[in-house]
Amino acid sequence: MHGGPLPRTAVLIEAPADLQRQVAAALAEDVGGGDLTAALIPADRAGRATVITREPTIVCGVPYVEETFRQLGGARLSWDVSEGSAAAADQVLFRVQGSARTLLTAERTALNFLQLLSGTANAAHDFAVLLEGTGCRLLDTRKTLPGLRTAQKYAVRVGGGHNHRMGLYDGILIKENHIMAAGSIAAAVSAAKRNAGVPVEVEVETLEQLREAIDAAADIAMLDNFSLDDMREGVAVNAAAKRPLKLEASGGVSKESIRAIAQTGVDFISVGGITKHVRAVDLSMRFEWGD
Repeated sequence: MHGGPLPRTAVLIEAPADLQRQVAAALAEDVGGGDLTAALIPADRAGRATVITREPTIVCGVPYVEETFRQLGGARLSWDVSEGSAAAADQVLFRVQGSARTLLTAERTALNFLQLLSGTANAAHDFAVLLEGTGCRLLDTRKTLPGLRTAQKYAVRVGGGHNHRMGLYDGILIKENHIMAAGSIAAAVSAAKRNAGVPVEVEVETLEQLREAIDAAADIAMLDNFSLDDMREGVAVNAAAKRPLKLEASGGVSKESIRAIAQTGVDFISVGGITKHVRAVDLSMRFEWGD
């Protein structure tokens, strides 16, 4: 069971602007020119279905399910749960009525979104609750499923986490290869400050590099694979600086280590696994046929 307080409900979290496009793309790859099997069912046949979760979960993906049915011509959906709420094993999530063809065609796409995004929200929540009371925030990364980045990052927010940059276009993260190409941390940060109006983050692997990032007036330093002792020293070095940076810890973070990392005093901890290693929730759609 996903323990701890429930995450924020998605009534306060705006769905991604490209939701309709993502659903359309998912339907296009599944339905193509038409659902050949559903076409065997009489066009006027009506049906009902109930979707349950076979395991405890945080529910995420309600707007994606609703958009899937909308794009296929509509159906009547009734939810027993709300976005961001916790559901127990074998609990009904929603009921749907409409054309049998629509229900059959929508099934896989709707459940794919719901099981993936619920799984992502679960992963984010399981890490986020371990940070409660520390003042440290859980961040995701760009390690997302191709084409579904905004969807997974939305699910991270539903699960109680926060988003790092959405992509290469809305934030600067200077890594080892950028530093080598630019010649130094100072040169890379200087170029970034001249050419972009977004926060500049530098990935550092040593305390000396952290000092260079501080001297270069970066905005954030990512402490990459620092030991806890080095992290604590890095926090102290940063706190003593005339212009302290925000500090993000990254690399090898686990549920067993995340709270100890947060207690060193870093501001953020990024975990790629909450989107990269996501495990879909086991869902089931049960049908009834009739007029």
